[in-house]
Amino acid sequence: MSRLSFRRAVITGGSSGIGFSIASLLVQQGTEVILIARNPDNLAKAAAKLSELVSASATASSSGSIHTLSMDISDRGSMQKLEKALQNGPAPDLLINCAGTAYPHYFEQLDSDIFDAMVSTNLTGTWNVLKTVVPFMQPGGGGRIVNVSSVAGLVGTFGYTAYSATKFGIIGLSEALRNELSVKGIRVSVLCPPDTNTPQLEEENRTKPAETRAIAGNAGIMEPEQVAKSLFKGLKRNNFIIIPGFQGVMINLIKRLFPGLLFSIIDSTAKKTSGRKHE
Repeated sequence: MSRLSFRRAVITGGSSGIGFSIASLLVQQGTEVILIARNPDNLAKAAAKLSELVSASATASSSGSIHTLSMDISDRGSMQKLEKALQNGPAPDLLINCAGTAYPHYFEQLDSDIFDAMVSTNLTGTWNVLKTVVPFMQPGGGGRIVNVSSVAGLVGTFGYTAYSATKFGIIGLSEALRNELSVKGIRVSVLCPPDTNTPQLEEENRTKPAETRAIAGNAGIMEPEQVAKSLFKGLKRNNFIIIPGFQGVMINLIKRLFPGLLFSIIDSTAKKTSGRKHE
């Protein structure tokens, strides 16, 4: 993270996984971090772990403070808690919209209420946080916004009809917002990780179709710490789309240049896997 420093960061989904790994890097560099998640117990555990990192840091004297907010980002009314927290202290110069949920399943077996819940958290929740935090970011202050999408937001993925819909939406929202905020000197990026070893992935594996498992094997699995480091490398380069891992980069490149080839690979893998299920 050399040459990248932030005063105050807001991180949704910060109690575990990628969000927590990003927070870990930030607090050791002296950034004040506001962690947001729904579960207060998980938030308390995350804050305790971050405090231990700060205490053990070689730069502990300049390490950042940690604050937590237990709230549901899909609930617009709860944004008042975040707004109140931002009224005191320095203006935020980093926003990480990492909170999200996924429930992979066959389209015909996926309940519409699950689709609605994913839209509410992944897309509407991101919108709610942006609407609350962006007004506090100072024009020309070097502010950065990172909205977390997915490789499944670049390539529609078998078994992820609802999830891909929301993650494609994140990219569209981010691109439009990037254009608007560029005139204020606030940069917007989108992080598109592949499958990452997080509690969320464990939940997904409970309902993930066999075809999805086979197709996802082509993108590999990363550790959240790797994703966090890739994010900051991308921010240093001022990249709009940040894709951690070589395989994810190649999948996106093939989708852009040779979409027919990518679809052929996906279709072939799905058919083979589906055929083995019925043997």
